[in-house]
Amino acid sequence: MLGFAVMEIRTIHANGVEFAYLTLGEGPLALCLHGFPDTAHTWRHLMPALAERGYRAVAPFMRGYAPTEIPADGAYEAAALVADLRALHEELGGGDDAVVIGHDWGTFPVYATAGRFRRSVALAVPPPGSLAAVFSEYEQLKRSFYIFLFQTALAESAAAAPGFMEGLWRDWSPGYDASEELEFVRRSIGQPANLSAAIGYYRAMLGTTPPSGRYPAVEPGIGGPVLYLHGAQDGCLSAEMAKGALGHLPPGSRAEQVAGAGHFLHLERPAEVNRLILDWLDQ
Repeated sequence: MLGFAVMEIRTIHANGVEFAYLTLGEGPLALCLHGFPDTAHTWRHLMPALAERGYRAVAPFMRGYAPTEIPADGAYEAAALVADLRALHEELGGGDDAVVIGHDWGTFPVYATAGRFRRSVALAVPPPGSLAAVFSEYEQLKRSFYIFLFQTALAESAAAAPGFMEGLWRDWSPGYDASEELEFVRRSIGQPANLSAAIGYYRAMLGTTPPSGRYPAVEPGIGGPVLYLHGAQDGCLSAEMAKGALGHLPPGSRAEQVAGAGHFLHLERPAEVNRLILDWLDQ
């Protein structure tokens, strides 16, 4: 298998932002979008598999996550992420044969653009119609404490406190050694401005930061089939929440739980997750 060491890091200007991205392989474009608190390096197991299967795997650092620049418009609403994905698809020369894979925050633009890509994959955050349970179930509200913390003036100092990011990874993916991931996270959002950018996604999510007005509202529907994968031991969004995911996805979609994996299932069970994704892309 192609090694992590041969990945290149490049930059590209898209939607008014200078994006840094990892890339590996040649062929149809496979865009891989990371979430929080994470980086493009989260795809280091999947990208070689995609490259060996004949794809050009591209994993951008999302807006505000260094070495991608902090966007001048300060916009972090879902519509901005959708605009980023569309612009990256165009600027990177992705055609009708391009595919997209998103984890955590990376799923939001995936759901909104599923009809634009030949195949779409979402990990760890179920489709929009399933997310109402985050605000209606007590146990899930406890897991989602950080979302509400991030609406406050205490957010940056709390998130920068020793052990906070480590605690999220430990709770979300129990038993997984996240030391390498946490070093990547420190490099990417360790600076105050980048950390505020990452928190900005959550402030925009609940309307604490109003929409920028620059981007059209995202349509709630999903335009094409999606493979949805969820870790059975996910400590961020419980597996119970994901059980009804298929009912909120278009015809032809699939939903699978990955045993023995938490929120970062693609890192915890890379062989199984890679197989599920590649099988879906091959169809």
